[in-house]
Amino acid sequence: MPAIPPLRLGVNVDHVATLRNARGGRVPDPVRAALLAIEAGADGITAHLREDRRHIRDDDMARLKAEISKPLNFEMAATAEMLQIALATKPHAACLVPERRTEVTTEGGLDVVGQCDALGPFIARLGDAGIRVSLFIAADPAQIEMAAKLKSPVIEIHVGAWCDAVAEGQKPKAEAEWQRIVAGAKLAQSAGLEVHAGHGLDYVTAETISALPQIVELNIGHFMMGEAMFVGLPQTVRDMRAAMDRGRKSLRGHR
Repeated sequence: MPAIPPLRLGVNVDHVATLRNARGGRVPDPVRAALLAIEAGADGITAHLREDRRHIRDDDMARLKAEISKPLNFEMAATAEMLQIALATKPHAACLVPERRTEVTTEGGLDVVGQCDALGPFIARLGDAGIRVSLFIAADPAQIEMAAKLKSPVIEIHVGAWCDAVAEGQKPKAEAEWQRIVAGAKLAQSAGLEVHAGHGLDYVTAETISALPQIVELNIGHFMMGEAMFVGLPQTVRDMRAAMDRGRKSLRGHR
C-alpha cells in the first residue's frame, strides 16, 4: 500500500483585512494574523489580491512575503496586472481563480477548458519565475485533464457546493458532490497533478475530506476567521489541525 502524503493546512487571512477595511486604518492586521497562524501550526498562508482590493491590498502581499516564515500562496485572477504583481512579489505559489466584481466570494471554479489559450502562457510565465502554479477548478474531468495538459503542477478543487450541501442537510446533493470530489481527486493524481482543496470548509467537512489520500493541502479562511472571533486564532488553528489529523487517520476512500 503506498504511503499517504502528509496533509498541509493553509490559512487564508483575507477576512482579517475585510474587517480592517470596514473601518479603515491598520487594524486588525492580516500579517499579524498570519504570524499567529504559523506559530499555532499552519503550514502556509493564502491571500487573494482582488482587482478591487476589497480586502487584501498590495502592501499586505509585500509584507506577507517579507515577514512570514512559511510559504505564501498568492490567489489571483489571470490578468496582466496580477501577473506583474506576482512576478514582483515572488510568492511560493500562485493559485489562479475566477473573479467577478459582483461576486461576494469566488463562485465556481476556473474554466480552464474555455480559457486554455490564455492560461497556457500565463502558467508558463509564473513557472519560469519559480512560482508554483495551482488552478482553482471544479472536480470536473475535462477541467482536470486540461490542467494537466497545460502543465499546471497543482489543482485546488472547489468544494463549496459539497460544503454547502452538508451544512444545509441536503444529503442526496452532498453525496453526489462528494462522489465528484472523490473521482476528481483520483483522476488528478493519476494525471500527475498535486491535489489541494478549498472553499467553505469547516471542522466537519475538513475532517471528512482530509481522509482522501490524494489531497495534500487544504486552504481555509472564512470559517476559521469567524471561529477566531470567539476562541482566538491560535486555538482555531489547533482545532482545525486536530480535525484534519482525525480525518487523515481514517483514510476514507483509500480502501
